[in-house]
Amino acid sequence: MLAADPGASIASIAAEAGVDRRTVYRRFASREDLLAAVYEARVTAIEQAIEDARLREAPVTVALHRYVENIITVNRTWPVDLTRMLAHDAIRQRRDASVQEVDDFLRRATDEKLLRTGLPEGWVGALLPQLMHLVSRQLPELSPGQAADVVVDTLLHGLGAS
Repeated sequence: MLAADPGASIASIAAEAGVDRRTVYRRFASREDLLAAVYEARVTAIEQAIEDARLREAPVTVALHRYVENIITVNRTWPVDLTRMLAHDAIRQRRDASVQEVDDFLRRATDEKLLRTGLPEGWVGALLPQLMHLVSRQLPELSPGQAADVVVDTLLHGLGAS
């Protein structure tokens, strides 16, 4: 609901959840506390997705697909406004650490010749999240595994016919 309307009131959130707004306020003292809990859940899910993908030790192609599939699931489960989420310092720091871990993995993928060299610095690291975000929103009929197939194939083989 917050993804569709970031300004949704506690009363409307409670109504959508089928509870009284007092129930929401017993758990969250304010709307900001509720948002902080959502952001915390998303960044924790991202960290778990990275850990589950085993980016440091799994074969690169396996880790890449697992990571993409996991993040697509996170994107679909926690579709929040990242700009607002990253305004929270502690959340931004944790997310930055996750981005660094993925960037290290992408360097490993390049070193192992899965990705080509010579691309602008940070290009793959900027493109991959955009592809995952796009497939998460534009192809909801695909399972996370099928959506990951599309992203990984696009990343590794591009869109050209050859």
